[in-house]
Amino acid sequence: MIQPSDIHTLTEFKRESTKLIERLTESGRPTVLTVEGKAKVVVLGVEAFEKLAAAAEHRETRALVRERLKEIEKGQGRRMLEVLEELRLEFGIAKAKSDDE
Repeated sequence: MIQPSDIHTLTEFKRESTKLIERLTESGRPTVLTVEGKAKVVVLGVEAFEKLAAAAEHRETRALVRERLKEIEKGQGRRMLEVLEELRLEFGIAKAKSDDE
């Protein structure tokens, strides 16, 4: 959560950017910058941003998998071999020779 100590004016950030960037990088917490008393921008360190982005991607992937599983339960969707054959044709991938050939 954002702490009161993580809120700074844009002017303060401009004056003390090096110090504030070090603080947000070490703490891993975002810094909120205000303009005319209103929150306008959130600044994150790279590690904190990447962690946040990875968590969001993970949630999106899980939601998509749940959707697709529900479709399968309803008898919707296509067979895997059909999809793979379509991709093979779309990307011009030669058909693999089977052990029988």
